[in-house]
Amino acid sequence: MLELEHTTKTHDEARQGEALDMLPTGKSTGRKLYIESYGCQMNFSDSEIVASILLDNGFETTKDYKEADVVFINTCSIRENAEQRVRNRLKEFESAKNRNPGMIVGVLGCMAERLKSKFLEEEKLVDVVVGPDAYRDLPNLIGKVDDGNKAVNVLLSREETYADINPVRLNSNGISAFVSIMRGCDNMCSFCVVPFTRGRERSRDHQSIVKEARELFEAGYKEVTLLGQNVDSYKYTAAVAEGGEPQPTVNFAQLLAMVADVSPDLRVRFSTSHPKDITDEVLHTMARYENICKYIHLPVQSGNSRVLDLMNRTYDRAWYMERIDAIRRILPDCGISTDVITGFCTETEEEHAETLSMMDYVKYDFAYMFAYSERPGTLAAKRYADDIPEDVKKRRLTEVVNKQQQHSLFRLQNFVGKVHKVLIEGFSKRSDQDYCGRNDQNTMVVFPVDSRFKPGQYVHVLAERCTSATLMGKIVD
Repeated sequence: MLELEHTTKTHDEARQGEALDMLPTGKSTGRKLYIESYGCQMNFSDSEIVASILLDNGFETTKDYKEADVVFINTCSIRENAEQRVRNRLKEFESAKNRNPGMIVGVLGCMAERLKSKFLEEEKLVDVVVGPDAYRDLPNLIGKVDDGNKAVNVLLSREETYADINPVRLNSNGISAFVSIMRGCDNMCSFCVVPFTRGRERSRDHQSIVKEARELFEAGYKEVTLLGQNVDSYKYTAAVAEGGEPQPTVNFAQLLAMVADVSPDLRVRFSTSHPKDITDEVLHTMARYENICKYIHLPVQSGNSRVLDLMNRTYDRAWYMERIDAIRRILPDCGISTDVITGFCTETEEEHAETLSMMDYVKYDFAYMFAYSERPGTLAAKRYADDIPEDVKKRRLTEVVNKQQQHSLFRLQNFVGKVHKVLIEGFSKRSDQDYCGRNDQNTMVVFPVDSRFKPGQYVHVLAERCTSATLMGKIVD
């Protein structure tokens, strides 16, 4: 469930003004665009699609919303506090709009459908609301606002993948990039809004994905992350003309191999996997390619089979543990992360204890951990009472967080004394005397700057010490 990923960040980390100063690719209108993104990687990827569409229509981008003609906030609807953050941010934009009445303010993405009336009519915070499948309509919608109207398009599509749009890499380091391979989700987990906000699952054609990865590599990028709500269920079959030969279906394992074959110097990552779909074929493909990173995000959500059934996760405790065993058997050094929800409807103390015991069984490298937050419109909101007191949810969450900190430290301690291949991403946040980059298992590694190397190059780093989140070491030959 990709929407949960990265929502544990602080407000400042989760919110990014994603626009850079750049020239328009179409005939310039002199208008400036500012985009701010919240939540998951898919939202950040979508913002790059939006920027591409509007740059082709003559917009320039800016880092400062106060000088923008059009301001968009790309929203996350996975948790209630995310919605409150967006509302607070829109009020800040409202102040800028009061000083610049011609400014257009809009909401994009997952929050658009559910809160369109509230944002447009009740609170009058925005001029335009656009859902994830309607970004091609943005020039038309902006035109409607220019004519004095409010504008809305939140229609979901069964076909839209934006495969023909070349994303504008916003705030890019020129080294790592997201590549969206599919949109939507068919899983219908009872706690999740994604099927309602992003629609049904559809896969992008493999040729356009490989082409995008190749163009990124030729432009100097060294790492791509393949994105989907559930990448393991990727499945593309080309349409066949009447009387034509049936075309073979491309699955995720095959797509992984195709992207890895672009170049051995292009690192390949992916997110997110679903326990019911990750196959041995995927794991063996990862083992066969040195440039496919040995890291899997495999959300468990709960360690108890009854709770998993209420969540409609379509697997049980034993199934999940078998998939973990397969990963450990086929990819012994693979990093594994997860999502955990505490205090789901009717969860007992004994069932919570099974989640803790699952964490002990796997010893995840890291985790995204949440107290259950009921989302309107989900199956859980319709079927089950949100009956676990908030103090109990938070206490259970604290127990999960504390255990994960122990396991994260355990995993990193096992890395100390070993040499890791690291792609230099840039300077450390704390010092321009240190570089930082991630190893195969997605762990951040910090090491002193060496004038022989620069960002975008691979180095071998001997890990000498660690915290519970970071390895520190030095470059070795």
